[in-house]
Amino acid sequence: MSHKVKIQSLGFITHDVIQVQTDKPANYSYTPGQATEVAMDLEGWRDEKRPFTFTSLPDEGFLQFTIKIYPDHDGVTDRLQRLEPGANLLLEDPWGAISYQGPGVFLAGGAGVTPFIAIFKDLARKGQLAENILLFANKREKDIIMESQFEQWLGQDFINILSEERSPKHAQGHIDKDFIKEHTTQTDKYVYLCGPPPMMDSVQADLHALGIDQNKIVTEDLS
Repeated sequence: MSHKVKIQSLGFITHDVIQVQTDKPANYSYTPGQATEVAMDLEGWRDEKRPFTFTSLPDEGFLQFTIKIYPDHDGVTDRLQRLEPGANLLLEDPWGAISYQGPGVFLAGGAGVTPFIAIFKDLARKGQLAENILLFANKREKDIIMESQFEQWLGQDFINILSEERSPKHAQGHIDKDFIKEHTTQTDKYVYLCGPPPMMDSVQADLHALGIDQNKIVTEDLS
């Protein structure tokens, strides 16, 4: 089912990430970590649907999306960033397999952190952030989405790694078996994974090599 919603606000939170806030349809429900298909209500764009994750909480009176922009692609996100409050978006019903199952290690690459935003926001409100760790991979420090907010939520349990830049604050490289092993010694905790498909394939292989039970890995089924 398609829902038409009006944009309330839109603005950049990093050099290439925007937050979009919209009206919320009546009786529209989802769980933290879920997503929906979004299209712009513009001629020639209504069939161009893209998956975006809710970064608002289900009981808030609005919807929020945190979206990485790809201006070089001349596509949906490039056009989306140029919309103004009052423009309409078209949303489908919520979907997604990522939901909080219990304390664990969250592994995110770039915009793959977006399903975890609402989850951590919900845990913070409930006072249940303890025993959760976020390992966040990006190319450069300026790419880190909501860095100060994650630091506030998680403190020393928010750990960044950069692949294309050296920083005294952060590790350098990629999320791999050694990096995961360095930051968690418990193989019975849940592992939440979201990022670009090549990263997810590589990390899932590393998780299996570390003896993580497949039933403990929470991710989207991209098969």
